[in-house]
Amino acid sequence: MKGFGEKQKSKNITEVNTFTVPFSVKENQKNPTTNTNTPSKPSKEQIINQAFKFHSQGNISEAAKYYKHFIDQGFNDHRVFSNYGLISKKLGNLQEAELSYRKAIELKPNYAEAHYNLGNTLKKLGNLKEAENSFRKAIELKADFPEAHYNLGNILKKVNNLKEAENSYRKALELKPDFGSAHLNLANILHTLGETDEAIFNYERSLNITPAMPEALVGLGKALLMKGQYVKGLNLLKKGDGTIVFDLESGLSIDQ
Repeated sequence: MKGFGEKQKSKNITEVNTFTVPFSVKENQKNPTTNTNTPSKPSKEQIINQAFKFHSQGNISEAAKYYKHFIDQGFNDHRVFSNYGLISKKLGNLQEAELSYRKAIELKPNYAEAHYNLGNTLKKLGNLKEAENSFRKAIELKADFPEAHYNLGNILKKVNNLKEAENSYRKALELKPDFGSAHLNLANILHTLGETDEAIFNYERSLNITPAMPEALVGLGKALLMKGQYVKGLNLLKKGDGTIVFDLESGLSIDQ
């Protein structure tokens, strides 16, 4: 059984998570109670079931109280630590999120989603090499994990390993052809590498999936200018709010 909060997002892929977190954990330190007629102390099963119930209902503040109470009682469950990590990261408590994910992995080393979410947290903390290793581990455990391939590509692109980043985006798209962000980032790399025709194809695919995406409009506009399609390219740049500058020597250039 996977814990609630492990569903995948289709846009801005950063977490295996579907819930918003509108509260601060510090504001919810009271011990939770369960809806039971039993006067005794709530059992491990009662606490975790109540936490999962609240989380599935989108009641994040109550879910977090129960997760925290579960952890404070000294109980161990990889799903609880993973879900509590999701909440902590959403609140900006990155160190606490990292510790929670690491505990989830300690309890279940082959938990691909926890390795993936740890990678995203480490990336936020600026620990790119460890983040890369976490994404690679997630892929090793679950090869058909498009978001892990995508985020590995993002890390590789950030460290200027463009060819390997290209391969990661291609793998993400092989697994998930309608992955608009992967089309966009692949197009950006192809444009940088001078593969303009294929870049144009991927920019167009990205826009078919997510119409009017500014980054795709600007990227496609620049690529079309490179191909000499000035009217269409400039119109797209205008729609994407791309900055246009005129160069007296070469005629026209576009700010990068």
